[in-house]
Amino acid sequence: MTDKIKKFVTEYQCSGCGNGDFPDCYTSDDRSKSISCTSHVPGTMIAGIGKIFISLPVGFCQLGIYDDMKIHIFEEYKEYDKFNVPVWKYLDSNGNTIVRGLSPRINQPFLHIFKGDHISDIMCIEITDADIEFMD
Repeated sequence: MTDKIKKFVTEYQCSGCGNGDFPDCYTSDDRSKSISCTSHVPGTMIAGIGKIFISLPVGFCQLGIYDDMKIHIFEEYKEYDKFNVPVWKYLDSNGNTIVRGLSPRINQPFLHIFKGDHISDIMCIEITDADIEFMD
């Protein structure tokens, strides 16, 4: 594993993880080409809100009633289709693209993080820093 991947996973998953720090618990699912840690567990909870991913911005951090959601991190952009529908996209302060969406066939939300700026490649609502400021 490269230091780049380690830095990327550490930044987006290790903060607040219930399994501890990287790299002791790091595991990856090669089938999905995801570099995310598949053993990641959100270790932070807020009363009245539930579990959150502490390393992600408001609007992308809450798991809601689907508290089994995982973060999927990709080094390269992959296109969406009718089975995986992006809803919100956001370019974070690191220049990476965060997408929150839904797989309607199986009624499952997803959270994808792509390395780099892919805002123009994704057709959905763009969330801005101003939007995030007014979210609770």
